[in-house]
Amino acid sequence: MEMSKVYYTNLRTRIGDNLLQKLERLIKTAGIGDIDFEDKYTAIKMHFGEPGNLAFLRPNYAKTVADVIKELGGKPFLTDCNTLYIGGRKNALDHISSAYLNGFSPFSTGCHVIIADGLKGTDDVLVPVEGGEYVKEAKIGRAIMDADVFISLTHFKGHEATGFGGALKNMGMGCGSRAGKMEMHSAGKPHVAQELCVGCKMCTKMCAHDAITVAEKKASIDHNKCVGCGRCIGACPKDAVKAATDESYDILNRKIAEYTKAAINGRPNFHISLVMNVSPYCDCHGENDAAIVPDVGMFASFDPVALDVACADAVNAQPVLANTYLAECDHEGHDHFGTIFPETDWKAAIDHAVKLGIGQKEYELVEVK
Repeated sequence: MEMSKVYYTNLRTRIGDNLLQKLERLIKTAGIGDIDFEDKYTAIKMHFGEPGNLAFLRPNYAKTVADVIKELGGKPFLTDCNTLYIGGRKNALDHISSAYLNGFSPFSTGCHVIIADGLKGTDDVLVPVEGGEYVKEAKIGRAIMDADVFISLTHFKGHEATGFGGALKNMGMGCGSRAGKMEMHSAGKPHVAQELCVGCKMCTKMCAHDAITVAEKKASIDHNKCVGCGRCIGACPKDAVKAATDESYDILNRKIAEYTKAAINGRPNFHISLVMNVSPYCDCHGENDAAIVPDVGMFASFDPVALDVACADAVNAQPVLANTYLAECDHEGHDHFGTIFPETDWKAAIDHAVKLGIGQKEYELVEVK
């Protein structure tokens, strides 16, 4: 089998050239123009950054990608799904406000922001996962599934549950609705934090299985009736309904691969990862720690698996920066991500994605000047 091509450009520039021009050159050389974008709705899946975090990708990069898509006749929009945890992106209104706060407005990027799973994170589509071992039907944000073309634009960084956050993490976890995120994180079913519940009964209205009852202004979930759909999590105005986060990291990674397949299967897709400001933790944090290695460059490929492996290899080839979390760890071997989060194994997602036919680990790195 021919190796997948991963295109790469470094972050060096000269007078008359800049990083945005290099990004445009990169994705065009990598073949984004081979996709038929004419009058096609195109989802650009990215992370807008939790308010307070400054490691997320600048909106200038999103504008460059959107401009290329418009040049090719497409109709791009920036998108993400709501978060499972409490924060600045748990519902569509807060999420859009956070995106605007961090610079992702139609005026700065040339395209609109659409939160894919709706106002409360309950607007999703059940998508069959061909070959899925853990997930038979993924709960994917509706706007993402309504798109004709799928593009991922990823900030490549560390992650405390998956080792690193690359293209697979951006797509798999990121395209899941709030219920989908619960399914990936949880081996069980949601429960009610009684001290937060006010007995408003919004959860009972959302439950299709009569699993929730309210007595003395406190809701309870009958796990014998509950199917674990997670709708009640999005319905609760007080964040009293909690998902268990009890799934093992290996299975979480494999579920992410299965959600990725659901999100991109059967339609044109293309993937871009920027390996810069490689913070140890996810951009979902309301803060960011110092980058653990020097900035590397920009990568693009039609194969998200090869792309993740190429980015991981590039990071692991870098020296450890002083005064960082990685420098404080006992370093063994050549896996920076395994060093900072030894309880994780990022290869679990890669190997499962290969098994699912999403892509391959072997790649040819093609440098773009």
